[in-house]
Parts: sequence; structure tokens; C-alpha cells
Amino acid sequence: MKLIKVKNKKELGERAGAIVAEAVKAMPYIVLGLPTGSSPMPVYEDLILRYQKGDIDFSRVSTINLDEYIGLPATHTQSYHYYMDETFFSHVNTDPARTHLPDGAAEDPEAECKKYDELIDKLGGVDLQLLGIGYNGHIGFNEPSDSFSKRTSVVRLTEDTVKANSRFFDDAAGVPEYAISMGIRDIMLARKIILVAGEEKKDIVDIAVNGDITPRVPASALQLHRDATVILIQG
Repeated sequence: MKLIKVKNKKELGERAGAIVAEAVKAMPYIVLGLPTGSSPMPVYEDLILRYQKGDIDFSRVSTINLDEYIGLPATHTQSYHYYMDETFFSHVNTDPARTHLPDGAAEDPEAECKKYDELIDKLGGVDLQLLGIGYNGHIGFNEPSDSFSKRTSVVRLTEDTVKANSRFFDDAAGVPEYAISMGIRDIMLARKIILVAGEEKKDIVDIAVNGDITPRVPASALQLHRDATVILIQG
């Protein structure tokens, strides 16, 4: 894994945005794997600026998001569908038919997982995967476990993750306890990976980059990837 240290959010966004922009220009039909949360927001802001300047075209890009809360419809203000629309999609020229997220409101979440795997396979997998990281080392919503998850699955969120996410909800009791998440297998099959993290995540990034490869720290699997870059704010 290649580790790049930057001074602030703006530099993080610029460094990651430049990599994404170069990849999109080289492959207009690229499949981008996208995350949500606070860490990737500077990257989305940078990509929006590049689009507004006419430096990047997303019209032929396909996107596959990592995860979605179970029980939240796409219109819910805390759903990841809503996050992506508000944070990125509505500001650039992505084709709605080419943007994909799991359906958290599906009547049968297990069937939705299989459907999502079929979509990933149909698109030929992810070309460039952007990731954030949880305080416990999760990527996507792949929580610490006894084994690495393979494909898209229903995940029970840990108490720490639910607590961390409660800051986004008006009612802490309304934070979903389950999510649909792309598995470690499909993340690892991405041809290129960029993980971005703020300074508050430096301890878990150090463990993921330099510690043992273990499903107890899901992000540690990235040590085995042939082209993974970590961009960390460390002032």
C-alpha cells in the first residue's frame, strides 16, 4: 500500500480528485466504486470543481456505491441515495441510469444482495474504488469479524458504528442497525483503490497499513492489493 500524507482536506481532495480525473479521462466508460461519509466529501468537492471547469465528463461513467442502510427509502435524508444526490450526483453530469446503490427499502434484503452482485458482475467489476475507513477499520460496512466477507451481504452494524453514525440523525434511536454492503472480495477485485482518511483516523490507518492482515481490521486486507493508495491528513 502506498501512503500519501497531506496537510488538510483541500489537499486530500485535490490529490484524490486528480487520480480519479486522470482515470476517467483515460477510460470514459470507467466503473467507479463510491463511498459515503465525511472522509470522501473533499474528493467530491474537488471533482465538482473539475466538472464545472470543463475538465472532466461523467456522462459515460458508471458508479457502484458500497452500501446503504436497511429500512431507509432513497428519499430519506439520511439514506446514502440522498447523500450521493446531494453531495455529488446533482452537481455533475452523471447519467442516473448509470448510478447504482443497494435498495435499503427492498422487501427482501438478501435477494437485493444477490441482485447487487449480479449488477457488479454485469458491469465487469470496479475499475477504481474510492474508500473511507471506520474507526474500527471497516471499509464499506464490512465490520470486524472472524472472516473476510466475500460478496454483498446484510451486515449488522457494531455498537460503535451505530454510535458514530448517530450524529447524523435527529433521533439516535432511529439509527439503522443493519445495512447492505459490498463485500471485501469485490472491493479487492477493484483494479485500483484509493482510501482517504482524516487526521482523526490516523491510528486505525496505521494499524491497517502496518499491522497484521486480519478480518478484525477489515481495511488491513488492502495490504494485499496490487494498486492501493492511502491518502491521510496528518498536519
